[in-house]
Amino acid sequence: MITEELKNRGLYGLIFVLILWISSSYSKISFSVLFVILGLACLYEMWKLRKGKSKIIAFLYILIPFYLIHFFSFYDLHLDSSGFKPDLILFIFILTWTFDTFAYIFGTNFGRHKILPNISPKKSWEGFIGGLIFTLIIAYFSQSYFELIIEPIIIALILPFTATSGDLIESKYKRQAGVKDSGNIIPGHGGILDRMDAFMITIPVIYLYITI
Repeated sequence: MITEELKNRGLYGLIFVLILWISSSYSKISFSVLFVILGLACLYEMWKLRKGKSKIIAFLYILIPFYLIHFFSFYDLHLDSSGFKPDLILFIFILTWTFDTFAYIFGTNFGRHKILPNISPKKSWEGFIGGLIFTLIIAYFSQSYFELIIEPIIIALILPFTATSGDLIESKYKRQAGVKDSGNIIPGHGGILDRMDAFMITIPVIYLYITI
């Protein structure tokens, strides 16, 4: 049975994905404006989570990826006349959403062995493996659509680990704050940080990989 929560999660998740996709691919300006707004929203939500607690590491967890992401459009093979081609970040979006979706499906239906139950009770190894498998499948079939300077399958192998790490770090902050979500701006999903946490470790790791 499809619950009201699942309907909201699907509908508002789709709207959020469309906003990210269109803004990221339309122009360099829309790309920059989008991630400045998202970065500020995530900082605000983290500030609320860390009220009365130390914030330096928590803020760096957000600031580093949101700074580095502005360099990603320059690592593609064929830039347009404005020096902008966001293939790499769009590819990362697709793989992250694929991993999140199938990890959620497999974890909900088959999850028995929890990864870190004290931090994230719902996150399971079954969900992780299901998400990893489908991330590799989508990377294989979608790679011809993108022009990348790094091996797509390598990204697909790295991303499930970094996405899970980013999610678990945010879950730790939420648990310390005694809240379920970082905010309530997206029905069925929570706050902006709840939707962006999977990118927080992925962006720096992929950046290091393509530069080193």
